[in-house]
Amino acid sequence: MQPESKATCRSPGLPENNRLKNKRPEPSVYYPIFLNIQDKKCVVVGGGNVALRKVKMLLRHGPRITVVSPKPGREMVVLSAKRAIRLIQRDYRTGDLGDSTLAIAATDVGEVNAKVAQEARKRGVLVNVTDDPGSSDFIIPSSFRRGALTVAVSTSGMSPAFAKKIRRRLERGLGAEYASLLSLIGEVRSALRKKGYSIHGETWQEALDLDSLLRLIRRGQGKKAKASLIRKLGRVRSKS
Repeated sequence: MQPESKATCRSPGLPENNRLKNKRPEPSVYYPIFLNIQDKKCVVVGGGNVALRKVKMLLRHGPRITVVSPKPGREMVVLSAKRAIRLIQRDYRTGDLGDSTLAIAATDVGEVNAKVAQEARKRGVLVNVTDDPGSSDFIIPSSFRRGALTVAVSTSGMSPAFAKKIRRRLERGLGAEYASLLSLIGEVRSALRKKGYSIHGETWQEALDLDSLLRLIRRGQGKKAKASLIRKLGRVRSKS
């Protein structure tokens, strides 16, 4: 019997080089951070619905927003009239990202988006190209807020729709009482710091009985919840 040739050892189907080309790339591993853009310049290139959604999200976080678009939508013009944004009604030009911290390329013209990304990289500006994670420095997660609590969900750009589904599920489960509890925890932490007490993270983890604290918050017994938390912190601290 003749030994098997190398050709017969290969998987049937596509030739070897085509199989390699069609192999799905591994998703990028993103470093999750929360970025402070308060009073910082952010530029959005584009004036359509996608750009508008990005502008509305940015507006929640207090930056100085410049929008560059030759044909901005009506809502974008209204935001400009209210001085919520600075609107430049013309095509994007190299130099529009000057002094900016963050840029979003949200046009429907690939060449323009590529030019924005190119300028951003030359200037060291973080850039997001909508619907093109490969050309972006960062992607924007699906998120929601409960007071100071922010919950963000990302699929590393693989499926924004799935991220949105997960976010909506979490949103239904985390009501306004979570914001109230976080505020209470912040008050206790601040008060203990002023008194010179240093509480380690593990102590907080053991003392934070979320189920019982949330029950008290839902019943409107915030003072009782606060006293309970302080008591548990004391017990855990004395054991360690």
